[in-house]
This record gives sequence, C-alpha cells and structure tokens, in this order.
Amino acid sequence: MLLTVLGCSGSVPGPGAPASGYLLEAEGFLLGIELGNGTFSALQALRDPFELDALLFSHLHADHCADFSALSVYRRYHPAPTIDPRANKLPVHAPAEAPTRFSAQYGTDEADRQVTDLSDVYDFVPLGVGKFQVGPFEVVSAPAAHPCESYSFRISHGGRSLGYTGDTGVNAVLPDLVHDVDTFLAEASWTHSGAVIPDLHLSGREAGEIAAQAGVGRLLLTHIPPWTDSAAVLAEARAAYRGDVVIVRQGASYEV
Repeated sequence: MLLTVLGCSGSVPGPGAPASGYLLEAEGFLLGIELGNGTFSALQALRDPFELDALLFSHLHADHCADFSALSVYRRYHPAPTIDPRANKLPVHAPAEAPTRFSAQYGTDEADRQVTDLSDVYDFVPLGVGKFQVGPFEVVSAPAAHPCESYSFRISHGGRSLGYTGDTGVNAVLPDLVHDVDTFLAEASWTHSGAVIPDLHLSGREAGEIAAQAGVGRLLLTHIPPWTDSAAVLAEARAAYRGDVVIVRQGASYEV
C-alpha cells in the first residue's frame, strides 16, 4: 500500500499547508481518506480527481471534510470529465449525518438545500463499528474519543496494515485496533506539557505510548496545528516509543 499526504495541518490549515487529507493506493484502487481545507488543490496537483475510487471520513469536522464541497462542484459541473460521475457514483464511507452535513455545506440557501442531496454523484455509505470492504482494502472501524461521531481505522491489504487514529483522545479501544500494524498514522495535536483535554486529541507523548503499547512497526505523526511546536511533539513521541518516528510531510508518500 502507498500512503500519500495531501495535507497534515491540525485543526486548521496552516500557511501553505492544507489540513487533513490522504490517499491510499493498492492494486490501482485509489482511496481518499479525509478531505480537509486545501486538500482538493493538493489532490489536483497529483491526480485526476475522477481517479478517486472511494472516500473514507473519520468524522465531519471541517478540517477533515471542508473540501468535499469543491469536489462536489468538480463532479457535478466539470465540462469534460474523464468518467461520467453520474453513471459512476463515488462511494463515500462516512458518519451517518454526512449526506445532510455535506448538502448543507454545499447549498447556498434553504431552498437550494431542499433540492440538493448530492446523491446524483455520490453513494453515501454510513459508517458503523466493525469490518467492511472498500475495494481491495479490508477496513476495521472503532469508535474514537472525540466530541462527535468519530472513528479510528485499521486498513489492511496484502498482509500489510495501516492504523489511523482520526481525531481522538486516549481510549481503551485504540491500542487493540492498531496492535502490530506495520504503520501507525497518529494525530498529535499538542505537547503533553500543555493543556491536554480528555476525549479530544493526543499529545506527542500519548501517540508514542500507544505506539509502544500496540507494538506498531513505525509511527507517523500528523495533524499538528500551526501553533504547536512540532519538534517538541516529535521529541515526546520518540521518548515514549523506541521505533521509527517521523512527522509526515505534505506531498510525501510512504510505503505501508
């Protein structure tokens, strides 16, 4: 599996830095994971957006899904699409309120929202806890500790595995979900010495501790806000986890 980072700024986009968005590819199948502020621009620089085979959203905060509106305009109004987006609806695996959330995000006023559900170009699939298939990927979803319907994921293919926290505080489920994954993509939104708020985000130390407890193969840190000291977050994670730890970079790709 190949993981490509469209954006990795936490909570808000930073200067020249899109918020959360990733591509995961195997067997020619392109899965988009999150589509936060600025990521649609980054996507177009790398791939034809019509090449997306499915989308997966951990939750519906704007820094993870704001650019869904841009993708919707692209799919509904592009004058020369490389595929017919109405004959090839894009599967969107997301929390249950995604259709109404995205229609409200897209619509200009109440009258527009009453007639726009975006089902002309998307096939919305509500998430739940458990195992499901997305193209060649086996996905296991588990509840995340975050103040809305939120999920963490374990994604497997060909004997390799990727764990992704989404946004979450420390919880009992996460270490079991990502146990022994080859690559652990973990948010780390602040340093542990700062004001850690339960059931919201992980600190660098907490991300490292979970990686060590779960015995993951490699720790990739992401979702670091522009106001957080990334070097301090990295140092915390390395102190807690003795394996390979890196902060992901926008535009970079990582073999899982």
